[in-house]
Amino acid sequence: MDGQRDSRPGHPPEQPTGVDGVPRFGRLLVVLICAVLLIVFITFASEAYFS
Repeated sequence: MDGQRDSRPGHPPEQPTGVDGVPRFGRLLVVLICAVLLIVFITFASEAYFS
């Protein structure tokens, strides 16, 4: 039965999961945090400049 699972027509081979997705997600998380911090900095700087 295991041979039938791998040879189904139209079934793409399964992609390896695990470590491959972790660095991309970590990098994305760092970029998103930096973007939020930049927006917060611009907000406080503009408030201090215009008041």
